[in-house]
Amino acid sequence: MRLTFLGATHEVTGSCFYLEACGAKILVEYGMEQGVDRFENAPIPVAAGEIDHVLLTHAHIDHSGKLPVLTKQGFAGQIHATDATTDLCGIMLRDSAHIHEFEAEWRNRKGKRADREPFVPLYTMEDAEAAIAAFVPHPYNEKFELVPGVEVRFIDAGHLLGSASIEVWVTEETVTKKLVFSGDIGNLNQPIIRNPSYIEEADYILTESTYGNRNHAGERPDYVRELAAIMQRTFDRGGNLVIPSFAVGRTQEMLYFLREIREKNLVTGHDYIVYMDSPLAVSATNIFGENGMECYDEETMAMIRQGVNPISFEGLRLAVSSEESKAINFDPTPKVIISASGMCEAGRIKHHLKHNLWRKESTVLFVGYQAANTTGRAIVEGAESVMLFGERISVKAEIAQLTGMSGHADHDGLLAWIEHFTQKPEKVFVVHGDAEVCDAYAEELREKGFDAVAPYSGTQFDLAAGEFTYIADGKPIKKDYATQRAENMFQRLVAAGKRLMDVIERNRGGTNKNLAKFASQIESLSDKWDQ
Repeated sequence: MRLTFLGATHEVTGSCFYLEACGAKILVEYGMEQGVDRFENAPIPVAAGEIDHVLLTHAHIDHSGKLPVLTKQGFAGQIHATDATTDLCGIMLRDSAHIHEFEAEWRNRKGKRADREPFVPLYTMEDAEAAIAAFVPHPYNEKFELVPGVEVRFIDAGHLLGSASIEVWVTEETVTKKLVFSGDIGNLNQPIIRNPSYIEEADYILTESTYGNRNHAGERPDYVRELAAIMQRTFDRGGNLVIPSFAVGRTQEMLYFLREIREKNLVTGHDYIVYMDSPLAVSATNIFGENGMECYDEETMAMIRQGVNPISFEGLRLAVSSEESKAINFDPTPKVIISASGMCEAGRIKHHLKHNLWRKESTVLFVGYQAANTTGRAIVEGAESVMLFGERISVKAEIAQLTGMSGHADHDGLLAWIEHFTQKPEKVFVVHGDAEVCDAYAEELREKGFDAVAPYSGTQFDLAAGEFTYIADGKPIKKDYATQRAENMFQRLVAAGKRLMDVIERNRGGTNKNLAKFASQIESLSDKWDQ
């Protein structure tokens, strides 16, 4: 029985681990790498067609996103996940395939004019459909035999609808070892879904460490009251509230809050409408309803027993077609618009920003993390204007945030999870965190008496003998990292150019002498760099 670390080692995304046990070849997750990759992932050591089974903790793309690559390369086994994860992957992998195909079409349209080689998408809709067909759903807490000698159970991780930690028992001859893959551990007291469940026994633990070095700031805010206050002042001004939101998870939380606001009449004087403008979010919301009996927390289930739908209410309208989406901004009624993408980089949200960012009456409310070099990040950091569809749009709307919203356990939550084990495991492997965080969290666990280590991709561990058979060094992706740094610097230059345009606009109406001097300085600077 041997475990090989392939991805999400000293990095947050690209989760992937390879388990050889009882003659079976088992992959635990196969996620997409997102953002800046500092270290190389190790390749799967066998052909895709040789893999017998995949175990999946949850539907987020950094855990599931490369499963269609596996089927494209010949995988013909089964993918095991919870019922809700199976349903969510059915829409999320199709959506991911659509994005890859669209990007390939766009690149090839441009490349053809430049006589470039055709760009091949990472995978197609056909590959995604093959992966979806391989899913085998399981309820929480059901222990099942994967192959003779290997048993598996999914335990609620409280991170996303259907998310799970995975318990794996491996027995070869007279030796039995239990592994626990944490998946992403959820934050406490999230709306709709339950808190993470605790596990008491394990020989080996693989724990995520996303927030392994920090806590969510301060006490949990009263999101309902904060959101109601933002809505009230926005509608009082005659504006719209635009919420860029991730389609799966965060959107449903916002609907939960909005239902309570409507129920308690916390916004007065306005007959407002709430639009959910995202086909993926609409599908995901339906899946939430279908899986409520197994996934909802007691508070939400109490609503259902009283005949209340926790994520639906009077005045909620769904926009699926592009025509329905376009019509939203021609409706004069005060409104809340929830749309994707959550970082304003693509999708329908860009249209709603174009119609509302320049309006002092409106508000744009951010409810999730905004990565560097995204439109959302620029707006949050105070950009005076942004480019949308080739047009510069001034940022005059109120910009607000609901801070502290996270589906991840923070430092204290991670410690509470691992310290619930009644006995110290033989070893703890710290994964799924930035390099510095993995090392720091492993060190802290060692100080607390755990035998903890943060492995790099390619490391192999003999589970029966309890020893490493190969210890890999981290291999930095120098070229890609340097390219990213260069891109970051270029974005800084772009931001400076945008600021210059704003300064030019503010000088409209100045004296001829000053304007001529300003123009000469710009022309001189342009001549210097246009070489």
